[in-house]
Amino acid sequence: MILYGAPMPAPNPRRVRIFLAEKGVDLPETPLNLMKREHKSPEHRARNSLGQVPTLVLDDGTAISETVAICRYFEEVQPDPPLFGTTPVEKALVDMWVRRMEFTVMGPVGAFWRHAHPFTASVITQYKDFGESNREAYAGALKWLDRELGERPFVAGATYTMADICALTTVDFATWIGLPVPEELASVGAWHARVSARPSAQA
Repeated sequence: MILYGAPMPAPNPRRVRIFLAEKGVDLPETPLNLMKREHKSPEHRARNSLGQVPTLVLDDGTAISETVAICRYFEEVQPDPPLFGTTPVEKALVDMWVRRMEFTVMGPVGAFWRHAHPFTASVITQYKDFGESNREAYAGALKWLDRELGERPFVAGATYTMADICALTTVDFATWIGLPVPEELASVGAWHARVSARPSAQA
């Protein structure tokens, strides 16, 4: 199988790399140069019609895209250690928190990146007032997350899961584009230190 991705700071390919590192799965990433728009090439669009990374191509030619879908595939292939929960309740909670990380936390980060960051100005039409408004939206999301993390060590509960991977890659990417975590958010800061200390965070 072949895993197409891109190096840091791209957050979505990093999600899969962290997940595989946690699982102990040795699958080297085949990088595409996003600056050269290799992910929009006809060759890659044949694998992923949206022209995105990551994309996993299985030995039989089946192509799986979207980070959570790719990670769920590996969860089924190699259940241990479980990163999507083990009981029906745990699995539902992990799914809930993954979606919350994607919509509530990553949503404003992505909007700021697309509409307010100078790097993307040459790629899309920017609406900078809207883009800048997402600073406040992200700050609000972090304050909410800080309250939640004051009650437990990890995003979805007592154990490290896919929800933490989604959150970590989002927070690190946000910091890279100029949206750092405020120092007063102690619970987010402590959580970030815990998850960043895991060897998988270097993936």
